[in-house]
Amino acid sequence: MARPDPFASQVALVTGGTSGIGLELGRQLARRGASVVLAGRRLEVAETEAAAIRAAGGRAEAARLDVTDAAAFDAVVQDVARRHGRLDYLFNNAGVSLAGGARTYTREDWELVLGVNLHGVVNGVQAVYPLMIARGRGHLVNVASLAGLVPSFGAAYAASKHAVVALSLSLRPEAARLGVRVSVVCPGFVDTPLLFENVAHAERQRLSSREDLPRAFGVRAMPVEKAVSAMLRGVERNRALIVVTPHAKVLWRLYRLFPVWVARVAASGLRRPRRHP
Repeated sequence: MARPDPFASQVALVTGGTSGIGLELGRQLARRGASVVLAGRRLEVAETEAAAIRAAGGRAEAARLDVTDAAAFDAVVQDVARRHGRLDYLFNNAGVSLAGGARTYTREDWELVLGVNLHGVVNGVQAVYPLMIARGRGHLVNVASLAGLVPSFGAAYAASKHAVVALSLSLRPEAARLGVRVSVVCPGFVDTPLLFENVAHAERQRLSSREDLPRAFGVRAMPVEKAVSAMLRGVERNRALIVVTPHAKVLWRLYRLFPVWVARVAASGLRRPRRHP
């Protein structure tokens, strides 16, 4: 007898749900029977993508959300919980990236990256955790990065993602005693707009094409569909730390054995990728 899908009939809120990993999470969760809320700053895009999911037979809706706005996050969560009666999963996925050396950053750069990548996650936890505690169940899934496990050539981005990893792994034991699950996902290179397009400042050092990635780092980006499938397998198994893509797993293990060498490799990334025109 087939085991029921653990995501079937569940309610999931996905931030950064209008593109990349967030959108693919929404699509795969809906195909598996979940009711999905795609949340993002671009409401029109979220509505279009939610309509496409419904047209394919899934259940999806859209919500406008800037994750840096704590009050707005609270309002979206309360609205979803009121209409659906509960919220089973929060995928804290929204993020921005900023490559290049910290010597080029402005204070505004730091505030933007930490505001979205770290404070956005904190806002999500603050909004959802009390509701899950009250029910004695739920799953918080925070999307970090390989840059949260090893040194990276983007100091602000790495700082934000290291913090998300620490937050998640530290919260997990407390949450488990209250019936709530916490996982953190650390993808390596995944073929998404965040990797190739959505860098905080376009004039900064970045990968300008998919051909740059194998030239610069010797790897190719994993298709987003495959990466999200791996993420959901880890969530289904309640993994504390979900490392996605083969090269990310290798580099993470190497860093624990040879930290100085891996730090040098990360530093070389400051020079190797080309600047976008």
